[in-house]
Amino acid sequence: MFDKAAFRAAFPEFADTARYPDAMLDFWAGIGERLFIAHRWDTVYDYGLQLFVAHNITLAAQNVSAGASGGVPGGVSGPTTSKTVGSVSVSYDAASSIEPNAGHWNLTTYGKMLIHLARMIGAGGIQV
Repeated sequence: MFDKAAFRAAFPEFADTARYPDAMLDFWAGIGERLFIAHRWDTVYDYGLQLFVAHNITLAAQNVSAGASGGVPGGVSGPTTSKTVGSVSVSYDAASSIEPNAGHWNLTTYGKMLIHLARMIGAGGIQV
């Protein structure tokens, strides 16, 4: 069962209940609870579910922000790798900070952490 208070304590960046209402958390937690196999995730189930919720409400908040500013909600773009303002330019190596073959999970840091953890859990037992 998803604990909103524990989520907000673990991720204080989502403490604003006006921007991240309980209904939004409940919606994404409900989906995550149906997708995650609790016994497979064992003691990291709650953390994995929290990362799933954080990833999805971050994307939802971006859509709300785009709509509120006159943009089109739901637009998809990759990471910004270069920017120029006047004579100053900066660029980043986006490939070094993504999880390979992780698709939309790379759109948030929470998604990257989640897919990394899911891949470890999905690996099963390992012998050395």
